[in-house]
Amino acid sequence: MHAPRSSAGSAVHRLAAMAVLLLVLAIGTIAQAQTTFSTRAEAAWIVDHNTGTVLYSHNADVPLPPASMSKLMTMNMLFEALDDGRIQLDTPFSVSTRAREMGGSRMFVDETDNPTAEDLIRGIVVHSGNDATVVVAEGLAGSEDAFARLMTERARDLGLTQSTFANASGWPHPSHRMSVHDLGTLAMRLIDEFPDYYDYFAEETFTWNDITQSNRNPLLGAGLGVDGLKTGHTEAAGYGLVASAVQGDRRVTFVISGLDTAQERLDEGRRILNWAFRQFVERRVLDAGTQVAERPVWMGAAGSVGLVAEEDVDLLLPAQIQDALSARVVHDGAIEAPVSAGTQLGELVIERPGLDDVRVPLVAEADIARGGFMTRIQLATQRLAERFLGISFTGI
Repeated sequence: MHAPRSSAGSAVHRLAAMAVLLLVLAIGTIAQAQTTFSTRAEAAWIVDHNTGTVLYSHNADVPLPPASMSKLMTMNMLFEALDDGRIQLDTPFSVSTRAREMGGSRMFVDETDNPTAEDLIRGIVVHSGNDATVVVAEGLAGSEDAFARLMTERARDLGLTQSTFANASGWPHPSHRMSVHDLGTLAMRLIDEFPDYYDYFAEETFTWNDITQSNRNPLLGAGLGVDGLKTGHTEAAGYGLVASAVQGDRRVTFVISGLDTAQERLDEGRRILNWAFRQFVERRVLDAGTQVAERPVWMGAAGSVGLVAEEDVDLLLPAQIQDALSARVVHDGAIEAPVSAGTQLGELVIERPGLDDVRVPLVAEADIARGGFMTRIQLATQRLAERFLGISFTGI
């Protein structure tokens, strides 16, 4: 049996209106965000780390030369080997002549050295050592070519669909590409999945073979809360940066690529963080267990069941706003009893000015048993009245 169509449609309309009212009461009057932002970078991706809200995206899924920013994937492979127990921080690695002869930025290892995994982490993160990445690649996969293939395979496993690796260092190669979206996703993974190793990205200097070099991240120590991750530069890639910063309870992670100078990279990084932290705020808009709507129940001991969010809903919202948020409840109309508490029965779709919509699962607030004999008689009477007398029932 199915619920009367007119009753279900009326219920959906009332539920959507109730959801909008509740949200406006919870949040207050809020406005069209002043989220207009542009960048000089060829590509950019900015995300509020805690909520996963993408604040800005420009050419984010275009595969581009990543230069040394792709060393983050080499670090991911190394961190996974440490987590898996295949190596330890004090595991020594051998240095090949090929590694020693690498050009560009270097850690300055040679064949007489046996750097540990921890030394190599610092040599890659702080020195951006191309030689150190080859040592890692050869130590974990036997050759850099084999390691690059593993990097590409692992990238696919992680959902990095616009990433292909030809080497471990980001050395220019026509097939070596990453999108800034992939770089940002990878950066968030390194922060979230490897907290024991992420602190290395904040180290400002490292000394190897009596040579002290400074971290190339220009935003470290700039008073903006930056604690990692990686720069990149080649002629083809321009100047790029993957960075993450914490201010208060919020973390912002961003990627920029294709800038003309190191100074432009620094300036753009500062501008992005100032905008991202000052133009958005995180707010609790709905407490777990708060009823936001009801869904009609057919053949139940009760005529409807409350719809609630299982978890607190915290959203990132524009700081300067003028118009009220809008929201709507989406479900398929009446549901036949019995209903079990906690079963997802719909969604609350919240629209934020200038940002992506948020879809919050709504679950049944309580158990609704199947109605007894009298319930079935009452519902049968209603159906007969609708069919033969033209009477429309607004409740079930």
